[in-house]
Amino acid sequence: MSVVLSGDSRKTETPNGVMTTLASPTQGGAGQAMWRVDARPGMVGPVHAVDAELVWTWLDGSAVVELGGERVEVGAGDTMVLPANVSRQMFADPVRGFVSIVVAPPGIEVYNPDGVSDPDACDLAPKGTERTVPPWVR
Repeated sequence: MSVVLSGDSRKTETPNGVMTTLASPTQGGAGQAMWRVDARPGMVGPVHAVDAELVWTWLDGSAVVELGGERVEVGAGDTMVLPANVSRQMFADPVRGFVSIVVAPPGIEVYNPDGVSDPDACDLAPKGTERTVPPWVR
């Protein structure tokens, strides 16, 4: 058994919000990665894809999730299973943003589904056709 105290959680800040690693292989020795997303109000996330299924549960605020061309509105109490290798983009509520908990297999890779980088993407975003493991799932 392992306990990750709240003060020991790893935080990664991006222009869109803060990802707090709650458990992962390097944070508590977990066999899954679990993190909290605190998305800034009005945040527009990058178009991207992930090579594994992710489960998102919204705790507060709301968002529009564009998944494979379909737009879905979600809010506090909703859970969404995002399949692997499908293009996605998230839009946070303009006033409240959102807070979510996400669970995924460790070592997931994020990539640009069309192989082209957004010129405004942050330093953590994959470039071109590369695939990256986000720091919050390590």
